[in-house]
Amino acid sequence: MNENSQPLALANNGWLQDATQQLTAAGIPSPRLDAELILAHTLRKPRTYLHAHPEDFLSEREQAVADARLTLRLDRVPVAYIIGHKEFYGRRFHVTHSTLIPRPESEVLIELLRSALPDLIKQTDGPVRLVDVGTGSGALGITAALEFPDLTVAIVDISKHALTVAEKNTASHHADVTPLYGDLLSSYPFEPNVVMANLPYVDPAWQRSPETDHEPSLALFATNNGLALIYRLLIQAHSQLAENGIVILEADPRQHDAIVARAEHYGFLCETRQDFGLLLRLVRR
Repeated sequence: MNENSQPLALANNGWLQDATQQLTAAGIPSPRLDAELILAHTLRKPRTYLHAHPEDFLSEREQAVADARLTLRLDRVPVAYIIGHKEFYGRRFHVTHSTLIPRPESEVLIELLRSALPDLIKQTDGPVRLVDVGTGSGALGITAALEFPDLTVAIVDISKHALTVAEKNTASHHADVTPLYGDLLSSYPFEPNVVMANLPYVDPAWQRSPETDHEPSLALFATNNGLALIYRLLIQAHSQLAENGIVILEADPRQHDAIVARAEHYGFLCETRQDFGLLLRLVRR
């Protein structure tokens, strides 16, 4: 390459080394991975391409775009928002600043559903109906529909912007789900067998990652020590769930005792606690 024509050009490995050093100095938890994700997205290539072509030079445009995205990451903007997607349960989901970023810990809710579904199918006449409440990007409801095609799935959110993202993910994954706009279960017209929810449960007083400053507060925070929306959902589920129906919730483990106690008040029995997941069954009205 002619040095005089592009004196500031960097090779892939040079950009990655520089970016990794900057991210490390800024205290970013996974500096090399984040740098690779940013550069791979900029080049529209898989990360393996970077490993196979470390000496390829970036164009002036590519370097400028990668540098701009690196600046966002140094400002603690989550990588998922920078590149526009996040993996969940082996699938890629589009995300925007209108949606919470899917977390690996939420995958336990799919596993809890998997464990409960055989008995639920045996006990249910007709379709087994699942509603994903506060769906955000749609990751939980869409995954449930794809993993368990016999389910009849609806996804609900109070944010129209989030629901638009969920609809985009529904289309890209060719998932058979029904999107509904509404507050918790208020817009769901059926008697569900499964209510699945990753509702806002973060207490604003908790210490948290700077990255959460860039996520929608509507999807993250709740009053009453983070439990207000979960408690409201339990009241609605108590009156709306089908017989022997279940509620699968995500919450911080330190909140589980309080949730179980409140759930028992509304006729639920806690069948499983696993990591961030709770499985509650309605045993009495």
